[in-house]
Amino acid sequence: MKRKNKEPIQPKKQSNLRILKSFLRGSIHLFLISIFASLIVTLANMVFPKIIGVTVDSVIGTEPITSPFIQRIVDFFGGVEFLKTRLWIPALCVLATGLVAALFRFINMHFNGKGAERLMRTMRNDLYGKIQRLPYHWFTQNQTGDIIQRCTSDTETVRQFISEQLTSLMRVFILIFFIMLFMFSVNTTLAIVALASIPVVVGGSMFFYGKASKYFTQCDENEGKLSAMAQENLTGVRVIRAFGQENKERERFERQNVYYTGLWIRLSKLLSAFWAYGDFITALQVMLIVVLGAVECVNGNLTTGGFITAISYNAMLIWPVRSLGRMLSGMSKAGVSVKRIAYIMNSEEEKDKPGAVDTDMRGDIEFSHVSFAYDETPVLQDVSFRIPSGSVFGILGGTGSGKSTITLLLTKLYNLKPDSGEITVGGVNVADIRMESLRKNTGIVLQEPFLFSRTLAENIGITREEYSMTDISAASDAACLSSAVAEFTKGYDTVVGERGVTLSGGQKQRAAIARILLQKTPVMIFDDSLSAVDAETDKAIRKSLKENFPGSTVILVSHRITTLMDADDVIVLENGRIAEEGNHEQLLAKKGIYAHVYALQTGKTEVI
Repeated sequence: MKRKNKEPIQPKKQSNLRILKSFLRGSIHLFLISIFASLIVTLANMVFPKIIGVTVDSVIGTEPITSPFIQRIVDFFGGVEFLKTRLWIPALCVLATGLVAALFRFINMHFNGKGAERLMRTMRNDLYGKIQRLPYHWFTQNQTGDIIQRCTSDTETVRQFISEQLTSLMRVFILIFFIMLFMFSVNTTLAIVALASIPVVVGGSMFFYGKASKYFTQCDENEGKLSAMAQENLTGVRVIRAFGQENKERERFERQNVYYTGLWIRLSKLLSAFWAYGDFITALQVMLIVVLGAVECVNGNLTTGGFITAISYNAMLIWPVRSLGRMLSGMSKAGVSVKRIAYIMNSEEEKDKPGAVDTDMRGDIEFSHVSFAYDETPVLQDVSFRIPSGSVFGILGGTGSGKSTITLLLTKLYNLKPDSGEITVGGVNVADIRMESLRKNTGIVLQEPFLFSRTLAENIGITREEYSMTDISAASDAACLSSAVAEFTKGYDTVVGERGVTLSGGQKQRAAIARILLQKTPVMIFDDSLSAVDAETDKAIRKSLKENFPGSTVILVSHRITTLMDADDVIVLENGRIAEEGNHEQLLAKKGIYAHVYALQTGKTEVI
């Protein structure tokens, strides 16, 4: 069962810009090459209308060339008179300009795509690596579906913004600058009209940007909820089917989906208004340029070639200006995604104390006046006991009495707060032991065993880097799993399905037990992990543990008295405190909680 804390972990703040910078390592040079290539494409596109205009006015027509720079270029190709009889030269220049633009566009797209995929790879690796270093209780506060959505949908949003929009920003500014420069050289009136439209479009984009940011946040958060709901239903499909809750869960999903869809529809209305606004301003600008250009031609202030050039440049100006608005719109969505990714990257990692030491976990384990609470609810209160090295120790108690909490504290999945007691192994405080060393030497079978969607052999062998099938078979024999595997068509190569869905509860527990037996750790914890096997198998597994792992410390957490009867020592928890302690005979003699549970489970009422 997941524990929920009221307050989320407060992350150590790191700026979004710094996080993006770390993601861009290994790909930023590719984006720079892409930007350079796009600038060449931009310049080539600038030259194209100018060649057309000069050809129409001065080569085909009789208008004089007023620009000294263009005159030098024309003279380089033989002069106006020479070109009049060789129009193939301007045509060849147009073709060459197009080829240069095509070549550098290929370079731009290639390096941009390569940079985008490297960026995505880095983001995925960094996020997954970060998640692996986060503490256990972080995952109890965040839904799995939401975490997955941050690592997939949000990273894709950031990738698209950087590769498709941010890298084009410099090109857009350069393009606008040169377009305006060339338009002013053609006709000042038309250039002023074109320039006046820029702040109108950008200003409107800024307004819509502020509105859209809030809506994008709501959409992203609710997409995470929808993903979490789908993930829970898929992993809990057997429970849903067993209780006939398909329709109820479908209706619950549909309600959330309708709400989520409504958010996107509302956002779509806003974006539709934004693009309609941009289209109106663009259409108005084109109309003014055409009308005023025609008037200027009639008045003799603009040549035919100049008119064609001005219209061409204005057409080229429309998309960059609209792109600025699109970038601002995309920035709002990307900003939300970066913020959601930053939450993971800024979350506090699980870290060892400075000077933490290694241990082989072969000493005595001692809890001394340990108290612990989830939120404000006390779970353990002043608990003290000692587990001699190599002994079998049992823990009995009702639901919520703190049995599993003891194992979580021992393995540092949760940490004790200051002045809340002490847990030592061989006299060394657990807080001073390196987590890797502690967990490497402590095997644990959880109350709900988890199996990966891999083969049975891979699931058992996950605790060791190298293993043989002989090792797998020996561990399975000790866990009483071999007989079940013999019935499988593919034996240990059987794929068990997601979360071991193809196995029974008892088979999953025995596979999980075989996993830690293969690990051969000095401390083995069985957190109510024999509850799904029959009494005979339970006894056989415990006998195997005693025979094959005589030097290991075994901690048995169970509701079943028969599982604890052979333990060297047993503590009985009640309301977070130790109510009784002793071996089987001693606890029966006390005629307390242990004896009462024993009588209920065995029917031997004479013990109480």
